[in-house]
Amino acid sequence: MGPPKSSQFWLRTRKLAKPDSIKGEALVCFCVLKKDANGDVALAAELKKNVARDLGKALAPREVVFVADIPKTRNAKVMRRVVRAAYLSEKLGDTSALENPASLDEIKRAAAAQRA
Repeated sequence: MGPPKSSQFWLRTRKLAKPDSIKGEALVCFCVLKKDANGDVALAAELKKNVARDLGKALAPREVVFVADIPKTRNAKVMRRVVRAAYLSEKLGDTSALENPASLDEIKRAAAAQRA
């Protein structure tokens, strides 16, 4: 998701759609950064700009959230419904297969910061 210049800073991304009063849904992108990368406003803006350039403005993320890890199962599958539920403050449902529960706390903190 982005040209090599930008992707040198992150290991993986996950995106989700959140409700939006104007568009119906807006894209939120969760990025796991490499150890030496700094997840700042400039990097988030670069990601948004590159996605808009490569895929079109309509697909550019509304928000970019930098996290240490993304919730996964023991088989390394991303638990997308859990990411969405944590970010939107919904019920998480069954999380018994979740390998890294601390990742949910980080997503919840990021969501609270976005709402503040």
